[in-house]
Amino acid sequence: MRPFVPILHLAAGHHGGQAAVLKRAQNGHGRNDLSGVPADRLLSVMARCVFNAGFNWKVIDAKWDGFEAAFLGFDPARLAFLGDEMMADLVSDARIVRNGQKIKATLDNANMVARIEQEEGGFGRFLATWPADDQVGLMAELHRRGSRLGGATGQYFLRFCGWDGWITSRDVCAALVREGVLDKPTATSKRDLVKVQDAFNTWHGQSGLPRAAISRILALSVG
Repeated sequence: MRPFVPILHLAAGHHGGQAAVLKRAQNGHGRNDLSGVPADRLLSVMARCVFNAGFNWKVIDAKWDGFEAAFLGFDPARLAFLGDEMMADLVSDARIVRNGQKIKATLDNANMVARIEQEEGGFGRFLATWPADDQVGLMAELHRRGSRLGGATGQYFLRFCGWDGWITSRDVCAALVREGVLDKPTATSKRDLVKVQDAFNTWHGQSGLPRAAISRILALSVG
């Protein structure tokens, strides 16, 4: 595995220089402190990622105000209390995409967020205090306790909620194969994800850049 500087130089050669690449690599969703983000906003991001999976994102975006209304502003405590009663109404609610599995997953995830709120003193605090060098562990915990949060959905949730996370997109995986981190351009097994984590931790230590930015630079280095 090469040091990070040659990868940055490769991306710079494709995209107008190092300054341009570093600007493009910034995570527009990043937050300095997730602990103060209200749980309903985090659940909203989570639900959006669940519904985006396998759907046209523009369709979900266009309906999102309806989602907010139908899911009671994504208040986890209210949804956890009323979820079973709401299910029948939600699957016929024209304001949202009426996918029963994703609706149920969102109600299940509301229960998860409400529980963690009580156990950890806040869902945002739970995310903020999870070690940044252990995204694999955090993804596994969300997958274990939540619903439909495995694979790319969990990764996109962490990125879009503001956690400093990487995403194993097609271009990122292609770059990781080129750098000798992966044997094939996918990362789905625990073994592969641990390799990815170790690589990002190493490159973060070398560059001081956020892991989300390193992820984006890897993608840009492909071309």
